[in-house]
Amino acid sequence: MQRTIFDSDHEAFRDGVVRFLQKEVAPHVDRFREQGCVDREVWLKAGAQSLLCPWVSEAYGGPGITDFRYDMIISEEIVRHADPALYIPLHSRIVAPYIQHFGSESQRRRWLPGAVSGETILAVAMTEPGTGSDLAGIRTHAEQHGDHWVLNGSKTYISNGILADLVVVAARTDPASSHGLTLFLVERGMEGFERGRRLKKMGLDAQDTAELFFNNVKVPASHVLGQPGKGFVYLASNLAEERLMCAVGSLAHANTAFDLTLQYVKERRAFGRAIGTFQNARFKLAELRAMLDCQQVFVDQLALRHIAGQLDAVSASEAKLLATELEGRVLDECVQLHGGAGYMDEYRISRMYRDGRISRIFAGTNEIMREIIGRSLGLDERKQG
Repeated sequence: MQRTIFDSDHEAFRDGVVRFLQKEVAPHVDRFREQGCVDREVWLKAGAQSLLCPWVSEAYGGPGITDFRYDMIISEEIVRHADPALYIPLHSRIVAPYIQHFGSESQRRRWLPGAVSGETILAVAMTEPGTGSDLAGIRTHAEQHGDHWVLNGSKTYISNGILADLVVVAARTDPASSHGLTLFLVERGMEGFERGRRLKKMGLDAQDTAELFFNNVKVPASHVLGQPGKGFVYLASNLAEERLMCAVGSLAHANTAFDLTLQYVKERRAFGRAIGTFQNARFKLAELRAMLDCQQVFVDQLALRHIAGQLDAVSASEAKLLATELEGRVLDECVQLHGGAGYMDEYRISRMYRDGRISRIFAGTNEIMREIIGRSLGLDERKQG
């Protein structure tokens, strides 16, 4: 189905993104998966092409392209023509905005130019060994000592954890409050800041996911992001966009799987005919195509609402829930339609099946999405009885 939210400028930009990915990333994906991370050189080349934090203003070294649709295009084409493990959306649309929105002028001038150029790769550290979606359970803590804070604790499942040069770390600074968190900007090389092992995962083999450890890390007061004690509010402020971005990536992943499978069933033959001509394959693909088109319309409309400053948490949760659940269904059906080949890693669909499983977990599990949506309907057990 023809999408209507992009104009000729967007499509020209898309063409440039595709050319970059096909030249600089796609030929090396197998090696990136084997080594467990993307080369730093790719980030620098992406920065040179204005593909990192395009919304950053010229004052901080960026092109100042604030239209959210350009970031959508980058996310979609990374999935189609490279590998979702190139986690530019995390860097550009999740972490860097914290610095833009809550950082001081000196912090923006210090770190945003590097985020734009690719010299400063970003990560955010919230999840802990005993804490997932429940930020109130964070145990990493920091105490103020004059002009600095002392940070202790550990984080896990941190995307971009190995390559990151700057990590936004959530730590408890008010033990008396479940929401008493502060965000700290922790730089590569700070004494006491160590990275653990690169974690082996079910999928996203080229995406560097790591454990991080903080042992009496001395963090200058100049590295506190925003106001102390406001970290919970800051983290919650960008969740709607994060979940919309997740929906964008999941739909691109599902559409790519669909296209690969459609081509496969047209070429693969059984009993003297293309397997796509059998009613089972035709009906399954027809149903998937209809669901993908419907979900794409919803996500595209939410993107326009986001650009207009009208994106709400419930709608973003709906998009994340529906897009990731649909992604899982599409990938499963596509593996099945590939038959035995779908189980072999030499076929991309096998790798995509593993890569896509995390979508229903990160950016808030889909159980949390259902909880948010359900409470918006007045079905909050805390207010009953």
